[in-house]
Amino acid sequence: MADVAQLAGVSSQTVSRVSNGFPGVNEQTRRQVLTAMKELGYRPNSAARALKRGEFRTIGVITFTLATTGNVRTLEAIATSAAQEGYAVTLLPVAVPTQDEVRGAFSRLGELAVDAVIVIMEVHLLDAAQLSLPPHVKVVVADSDAGDRFTVVDTDQAGGTRDAVRHLLELGHRTVWHLAGPEESFAAQRRTDAWRTELESAGRTPPPLVRGDWSAESGYRAGLHLAEQQDCTAVFAANDQMALGLLRALHERGRRVPEDVSVVGFDDIPEAGSFLPPLTTVHQDFAEVGRRCVEGVLHQVRQSEPEHGTRLVPTQLVVRKSTAPPPRQG
Repeated sequence: MADVAQLAGVSSQTVSRVSNGFPGVNEQTRRQVLTAMKELGYRPNSAARALKRGEFRTIGVITFTLATTGNVRTLEAIATSAAQEGYAVTLLPVAVPTQDEVRGAFSRLGELAVDAVIVIMEVHLLDAAQLSLPPHVKVVVADSDAGDRFTVVDTDQAGGTRDAVRHLLELGHRTVWHLAGPEESFAAQRRTDAWRTELESAGRTPPPLVRGDWSAESGYRAGLHLAEQQDCTAVFAANDQMALGLLRALHERGRRVPEDVSVVGFDDIPEAGSFLPPLTTVHQDFAEVGRRCVEGVLHQVRQSEPEHGTRLVPTQLVVRKSTAPPPRQG
C-alpha cells in the first residue's frame, strides 16, 4: 500500500479508501490510485480485511437439490443480488434432507467464514417435523413452512394456484384435474391444497389427484393416464416441465390442446412460450425471491434483529394458447 501511495503521489489512507470503495475521494485521485495499483499488481488482502472488520462479505447457501428449476433459479437470483451488494456466495449442497445434515452444513459454513446463511428448503426433513437451526445464526429460509420462527421468503404458491384454477373454471370447464408435484415438496403441497380448496369453494368436486416428480417424463406418464379420462377437459400441472410431458402424451393419444384439453403450468420457464402450443402458466418472480432473501440476511448482518414471518412474492398468470373453453358436448 505504501508503494502504491508513493507512485500515485497520495497518502496510504487515500489508497485504503479507494481500495475499500469508500466515498470522499475525487475522481482524478481515484484514477491515479487505481492506475498505480494496476501497475504494481496490488490487490487488497480480503482475508486480512475480514479479520480486521469482523465480516467476510460472504453469504452461505444451503440447498438439498439442484435438480429442480425452482432451486436453480432461486440460487441464481440470490447470487446476482448478493453480487450487487458486494457479497460472494458459498454454496453447500446437502445430500439428504435431515436435521443432522442441516446442522452439519451450518458447522461447515462456519468454518468457511460466512456472515449469514440462506437455506433453500423446498422439501420436508426426513427425521424432524420442524426445522431447527443453531442459535444466534443470521438466517433466511426460502421455500419452506418455517413460519414465524425465522425470516421466510416464498412465492405466493396458493395465490398463483387459485388464479390458474379460476382461469380454467371461468372458461367454462366443469372441473380441473391436477398433476401434482412430489409429496415431500412444500411447494407441491401448497399448490395441491390451494387447487382443492378453490374447486370446493366453487362448488366443484376435485377429481382424483395424479402425481409426478417435477420431471417431464413423469408428466408424460401421468398424461397417458389423463388422456384416457374422457371427462378430463382441463389440467393444472404443478410445474412447466410436467406440463411439457403432459402435452406430449395428450398429442400421442389424439387429445388436442386446447380444443379437447386445456393445460396450465406453473413457473413460466423461459421456454414456456415455445411449447406447442405456447403454455399458459403461472409466472414466478425468482429475481424478487432472491433479492428478498439477500435483503433479509443483510438486514440481520447490519441491524442484528431478524424480522420473523413469511414474505410472499406475488405471482402472475400468463395466458397463452394452451387454454380455451371446453369442447361442446354432443
